[in-house]
Amino acid sequence: MEKYTLVIAEKPDAAKRIAQALDVSQKPAIMHDKRVPYYSAKRDGEIVVVSALGHLYTITAAQKGRSHYPVFAFKWVPRYVAEKGASHVRAWLETISKLAKGAGVFVDACDYDIEGSLIGYSILKHACEGKDHEAKRMKYSTLTKEEIERAYDNLLPHLDFALIEAGRARHEVDWLYGINLTRALTTSANKTSTQYATLSTGRVQGPTLKFLAAREKSIRAFVPAPYWKVTAQVKIDGQAFGAEHGKRTIKTKEEADTILNSCKGRTGLVEKVVTKQFWQSSPLPFDLSALQNEAYNLFGYTPKRTANIAQHLYLDALISYPRTSSQELPHTIDYRAILRNLNRVPQYKQLTAELLARPELRPNEGEKHDPAHPAIYPTGNIPERTLEAPERNVLSLISRRFMAVFVEPSSIQSVKAYININDNRFFLGGRRVLKEGWLRFYAPFARTAEIALPPLKGGQTIPVKKVILERRFTRPPPRHNPCSLLRKMDQHEIGTKATRADIMQTLHDRKYIRDENIVVTDLGFEVLEVLEEYCPTVVSVRMTRELEHRMNRILAASEKREKILEEAVGILKPALEKIRENEKKIGEQLSNAVREARTEERAVASCPICKTGKLVILYSRKTGKRFVGCTNHFQGQCNTSFPLPQRGTIRVPKKSCSLCNWPTVQVIAKGRHPWTICLNPECPSRNGRRGKIEVQSMH
Repeated sequence: MEKYTLVIAEKPDAAKRIAQALDVSQKPAIMHDKRVPYYSAKRDGEIVVVSALGHLYTITAAQKGRSHYPVFAFKWVPRYVAEKGASHVRAWLETISKLAKGAGVFVDACDYDIEGSLIGYSILKHACEGKDHEAKRMKYSTLTKEEIERAYDNLLPHLDFALIEAGRARHEVDWLYGINLTRALTTSANKTSTQYATLSTGRVQGPTLKFLAAREKSIRAFVPAPYWKVTAQVKIDGQAFGAEHGKRTIKTKEEADTILNSCKGRTGLVEKVVTKQFWQSSPLPFDLSALQNEAYNLFGYTPKRTANIAQHLYLDALISYPRTSSQELPHTIDYRAILRNLNRVPQYKQLTAELLARPELRPNEGEKHDPAHPAIYPTGNIPERTLEAPERNVLSLISRRFMAVFVEPSSIQSVKAYININDNRFFLGGRRVLKEGWLRFYAPFARTAEIALPPLKGGQTIPVKKVILERRFTRPPPRHNPCSLLRKMDQHEIGTKATRADIMQTLHDRKYIRDENIVVTDLGFEVLEVLEEYCPTVVSVRMTRELEHRMNRILAASEKREKILEEAVGILKPALEKIRENEKKIGEQLSNAVREARTEERAVASCPICKTGKLVILYSRKTGKRFVGCTNHFQGQCNTSFPLPQRGTIRVPKKSCSLCNWPTVQVIAKGRHPWTICLNPECPSRNGRRGKIEVQSMH
């Protein structure tokens, strides 16, 4: 029987697209083995395409046991061996192993980056019994038919073992940090507590928490200082404008009063008008971080959500591979072909026609380079399914950004008028767009607010309607949001473009941080305090960054994975020994923090009936049902309670009802939009449905 070529993709959607692109009729046969789909395509012989499900192999401790530490001996195993919820992986690996037996040529078609290279390598080495050294490699940045065919016809002769080694190093180092520190913290806490809790940290998680805690401390320690602001309301051509005093912040009330009194009843004299024209360069192509930042600023999407949306668009062959750090669009990309595809979208017709009429297309590019993939760009393909609104938004953002990078800068004019009111200088600022340039292509996402000023000239007298004095207070530094934290991590080079959003999510899941404008919880502070006291190197930004650089040097063959692992163990050993020596003290500190965090999480508000107790979320001992009850019940002083929905997650928004000022809770249920419930049974929000406050047994 003639042997076929076995192509291994990273995800089922990618496998389907690869098979369709490589089959001469674009209709490959789909087959199943143990519910695992794979495809048979005909193209100069048979090509069998099967996919992974992301990582099918993972790291586990060489010895059994879930609580002992330190753990430095590990092994790579199928995920179903190490993870309880991964039993489906067994069927996937058995099917791949079965298909490998009939294959003559092996091709790794997983995503061409560190993670994808490691996924393909692990399957070829273990499930395909050592085929990693004879397998060929497909390299592509989009899942379009043309690029898949080109990648298959120009297979790389072997796997990229530098990428694979870098991937192994990253996973193994992160595992060593994560498993040891998590076990150390969790074991310490649970030895002094009756309630089990998992406390985790890691190589990137610790420094990220340190960033957030430093900002939180500066906010909490901030003492507002008063200052005064003087604004003159002037009238020009029948229009009122607010002219700011040259001193934007006046530190004393006496000085502010002096300015105010000096300006009363006076007219303004335009001393000079300064007009400047500047060019605003077209934007750079998107890398993943820039896309996540823009999507957050425009749509409020978290970095993780944007990454997931972009991944779906990539698997639908609508954009190029999104997990890139490149700001470059190489000339090997057929810009005109993409623009011709985009020309089929009605709202882009005129814009793409203008670009296609140009004799040359030269993108504005940045300095960041990614050897694996170019910057994110649209393929111009028409969606084969109805996209959801967030997907449409991100696709439109990427498409318009792609067009904008080819367009000339926009021309902006700024006007600044200096106005003298009795020897007090005020100024008015204006701004207008002289030439739209790229702004027209990036609309509606370009943010250029125009401030129109009437014509002014030096020596012109202007009536002053009134002078306003405002007392203000200095503000603390703003809290990080997902967007600014992403930039901070990128700036300090900790984590990777693919993992930073997951790190933020882990900190949320562990209850170390909360809210979109990120607040570090008391539990987060306690965990960080323990780490800083007993293993400061673990939360050192410098150490983490140096480790990132060293792992990246594996790609250039100037660093060995084994050496990095050896030094990681050298850092961890003394830290873990110190935690072990102080386990009791650390445990008491952490278990108290966990207990307080759980109480805080269940707290709703002060009881509106007895005024002295706290409303908390409780569970009935008899029925197991949850409800909100007053803590004074346990002293026999208040029986106030309110029923809660028994399905969905209950969150406490910590804000009162806008209609009656009673406490509220938020319900988040699968398949429904979150909704808020006011606990007041007589609140107008209940549409006239009234009922008595329910008193339930708390036993």
